[in-house]
Amino acid sequence: MFAFPSWDYMLSLIPGIMLGLSVHEYAHGRVADALGDPTPRASGRLTLNPLAHVDPIGLILLFVAGFGWAKPVPVNPHYFRGSMRWGMFWVSLAGPAANLVTALVGALLWGLWGVRSDPVGMVLQGIVMINVVLALFNLLPVPPLDGSKMLASFLPEKEMNWLLRHEQYGIIILLLLIITGVISFYLVAVVSPAFQLYVRLAQLVSSL
Repeated sequence: MFAFPSWDYMLSLIPGIMLGLSVHEYAHGRVADALGDPTPRASGRLTLNPLAHVDPIGLILLFVAGFGWAKPVPVNPHYFRGSMRWGMFWVSLAGPAANLVTALVGALLWGLWGVRSDPVGMVLQGIVMINVVLALFNLLPVPPLDGSKMLASFLPEKEMNWLLRHEQYGIIILLLLIITGVISFYLVAVVSPAFQLYVRLAQLVSSL
């Protein structure tokens, strides 16, 4: 029988969710800004303030389903210095990469804390888990997730343009993957082992 998570557990996830969403979107904006695009800065997205990034539906899904998203940072690749194609690749990669780095820092701190299950330990564990989920979920090659934009960078011009033109329909595919349980399978098969690697790192640090 399904057991609803305890309120203590739910509350312990809030710092990880707020941090994970903010770091993810900030990284997108920061890389786009570094490539010459003024759009993220002009829209007020070069900040770690969660209020600038949180999407209500994506936030709720993170609590109840274990995966979710934030408001996408507006990016205009026409401003990029150099290749627009590879500029979008690096901008798209930046979000998941920032989450994995945040999970790494969280695991190190959790290890220094002794991998305990007290309130602080639960918060640190939540930071690791949420950031691993955000990184690997967003790497799925399904529009509008980051993985689809990274995939587009490797496609021939015609196929890349077709994918970008039909990006708005990707949410339907994503919902079908959620309903059919494919996303749940992915979380168990890929995200869970990745999370365990971070747990082992925390345990290693704790044992030193």
